[in-house]
Amino acid sequence: MLDAEPVETSELIAFAKTVDARSLSRAAAELGLPRATVSRRLARLEQRLGARLLRRTTRSLALTDAGEALYRHARIVLDAVDDAVASVRRTDDKVRGDLRISVPPHLPPSFYAMVCDFAERYPDVRVQVHATSRHVDLARDGYDVALRAGTHFEPGLIARKLADERVLAVASPAYVAQHGAPANRRELARHRLLMGFSKAELPQTHWLVGADTTQQLDGVLFSNDLHLLVYAALRGQGIAMLPLTMTRAFLEERTLVAILPGVLEHAGQVAVVYAEREFIPPQVRAFVDAVVAWAPGELGAVSAKCAKMISRRASRRAPRRART
Repeated sequence: MLDAEPVETSELIAFAKTVDARSLSRAAAELGLPRATVSRRLARLEQRLGARLLRRTTRSLALTDAGEALYRHARIVLDAVDDAVASVRRTDDKVRGDLRISVPPHLPPSFYAMVCDFAERYPDVRVQVHATSRHVDLARDGYDVALRAGTHFEPGLIARKLADERVLAVASPAYVAQHGAPANRRELARHRLLMGFSKAELPQTHWLVGADTTQQLDGVLFSNDLHLLVYAALRGQGIAMLPLTMTRAFLEERTLVAILPGVLEHAGQVAVVYAEREFIPPQVRAFVDAVVAWAPGELGAVSAKCAKMISRRASRRAPRRART
């Protein structure tokens, strides 16, 4: 079997530019090439790969499944090349370019103020902020920066710590009164568990038990929205593993109690993460510095605010206790 011909960079550029421009003519104009040249490069690329990448009509272009897969990877490669070239060609320290940021929902107004201050300070940066509970893949999904909480971060990412965090198991007194509290980790299997999602966006199948041991478990409710899990725990629906910043107020009020402290408990951190590479784009470095300057004192404040909001909602729906 003969080896496939190597793909030329010029063909990938023609393909990506055509997808971005959504027009062969516009792509040719932006590249400063004849339309026929761009068309030939696309045809050669499809021939080398043995796959149709674009469905072309006289009025529109549409990506095939193969084209969509190639575009995602080609965009990462070409952006990396642009970053490398720009880092060498840059003759000043001016911060400019695109900046894609992934953040969790329910951040405080001070975060929005910080983003607006950043945008005003660097008017040549095109800022895109995407709020989601999903654990994004920076490289695959095309993000430059993400705010993230956890114990470990993926290889290839730089993580600058914003705050320490502890994660522990909690349940409501009403749940404990009805179901009892597990005496050890083996008894967890007979309890109703409120679980999150793994990084691949599938329901969790394991909890971290102790410092570095995992235990396979099954749950009755799964969500990547931690506020929903807090709410469900307050309603007496099960045991949840949650950050201390989100549960401290409830633990102090005794509307939640710790379950197997020291066993179902581990250390983590909140961090701003970005891809490890030789040349960090100036807009990425500037935004990371802005987040690091903003974070002290703010992350705890938002958790306390969310705790009060959740507490009010849960108390309106909680079953009334019988008078004694």
